[in-house]
Amino acid sequence: MTDTPVADALQAFRESGSPWLALPFFSDGGAEAVARQVDACVANGARVLPAPENIFRALSLTPLDRVKAVILGQDPYPTPGDANGLAFSYVGPRRLPVSLKIILAEVVEASQGEKPVFRSGDLTPWAEQGVLLLNTALTVEAGKAGAHLRLGWSRLADEAVAAVSARQDPAVFLLWGAQARAREGLIDTRRHGVFASGHPSPLNRARDFPGSRPFTKANAWLAERGLAPIAWRLD
Repeated sequence: MTDTPVADALQAFRESGSPWLALPFFSDGGAEAVARQVDACVANGARVLPAPENIFRALSLTPLDRVKAVILGQDPYPTPGDANGLAFSYVGPRRLPVSLKIILAEVVEASQGEKPVFRSGDLTPWAEQGVLLLNTALTVEAGKAGAHLRLGWSRLADEAVAAVSARQDPAVFLLWGAQARAREGLIDTRRHGVFASGHPSPLNRARDFPGSRPFTKANAWLAERGLAPIAWRLD
């Protein structure tokens, strides 16, 4: 790994020519400012996650013109090897995180009686179908959840949501928890669908995510507009 892994990852993302590069975050120096801060953490001995090649993976797998749905997370899992750059996606060797289990329980409901077998928590198939799985902070430090939430990444999440909203093509936003729901004001609800609920975290005392049927509602909304539903099953 180089001394500037995030700056290097940013440069590689720039070279990809992604449509997301039109966001002001990438054109006015904002991205470089965040990269410098995160790389400074690395220089001070922090282990930054996920791997550099996965930092911008959510944007790489789901270009702006292919977004059908948006799910916002907070930041990557802080245990090395667990995160792969997609919100809520888990590729670690242990049992699935409880939050992800709660999310996937709603996938079971959406499967209309056909109980899926979840062999992993890797949500890459969702991203490849047009589900933007974007964390509000693209990096974290090992063992320190939330460590990079105030480094400027949140601007990228705001601009990405606004960019999807500005398109003519309809998309559906699944907003889970207070941080995600706070961005509802960035969405043109005349053109796009919004289904909000509590966070799937087991620490959510209101428990207002289970039974909210986000995947069933999202697919119904897409179907009403003549769009193909998303295959949420992971088996």
